[in-house]
Amino acid sequence: MSIREQLELREREVLSPLAQCAADSRGRARAEEGCEYRTAYQRDRDRIVHAKSFRRLMHKTQVFLSPEADHYRTRLTHTLEVMQIARTAARALFLNEDLCEAIALGHDLGHTPFGHSGEDVLRMCYSPDFSHAAQSLRVVDRLERGGAGLNLTWEVRDGIRMHTGSDIAATLEGRIVKFADRIAYINHDIDDACRAGVLRESDIPSDLRQLLGESHKLRIDTMVTSLIRESARVGDIAMDAEIGNAMLALRAFLFDRVYLNPDAKQDEDKAKTMLSELYEYFLVHPERMPAEFSEREEDGEDTARRVCDYIAGMTDRYAIRLYTDIHIPKKFRGYSAPAPEIE
Repeated sequence: MSIREQLELREREVLSPLAQCAADSRGRARAEEGCEYRTAYQRDRDRIVHAKSFRRLMHKTQVFLSPEADHYRTRLTHTLEVMQIARTAARALFLNEDLCEAIALGHDLGHTPFGHSGEDVLRMCYSPDFSHAAQSLRVVDRLERGGAGLNLTWEVRDGIRMHTGSDIAATLEGRIVKFADRIAYINHDIDDACRAGVLRESDIPSDLRQLLGESHKLRIDTMVTSLIRESARVGDIAMDAEIGNAMLALRAFLFDRVYLNPDAKQDEDKAKTMLSELYEYFLVHPERMPAEFSEREEDGEDTARRVCDYIAGMTDRYAIRLYTDIHIPKKFRGYSAPAPEIE
């Protein structure tokens, strides 16, 4: 018996009957021989961690564009926080931690530069149906490995696609990641907003502070505890109504005070203009994109689809540098206007 087979047997012996065991996976689009010492979900996790799109997450905005301080979240640190919350819940519920980890690590691979403002641009320029969840699935299916994709298991792909909105993943592990994503971003976005001076802890409505906790740590603990206890009680992934409603109220508060706050989003319009102009430029000059995007005409994908993929995959700093190279004359780069004279 191989190490992988021993691990698969241990899953059957230890995990909940509701868990998704690796040996029961619906498999991959292209059949592969099993690894000697890793389950299918462990193998998926490793493929995601070694993917180029995963490395790019470190230079993609979470909420605050190009923050100067070191401790603001990026799309990568957000992903790691989601992964840790998901694993904590999965372990407590005796569900498959490896599957949760793989879904969490892959859920934002298709996220645009400059956070959701980049997503808004591609909805406007490319298609109103564009979503970072669908793009994440496209990254793992089509764009990684020079067009071959990562050939992930059905369950990981399903969890990535269904991690946001009204979609519901087929596995309990995928549903955990959806909750973990929301728990993570609500709490770390409050933390970053306080760090930026946009928000103070005391600004959070007192009833929500009393119920959920007076600190970042306590709020996460309250939400995760509710998730674990209610899920164990009902046999599905859920939070009890009181905590769940409070979490949604806190999210609405964030939209009002942070996500739509002009002080927090003061550079968002500039970022949108920059990405819109890059999109229009490459529609006219597709040959100036890297070969992996400019040479896909034989696949039947039109120019707009290829430009969308190129823009969505950019990091913030890459987009800024590219825009500068294309639109800003060299003699003006780094130029700052002199201070006006005082009469």
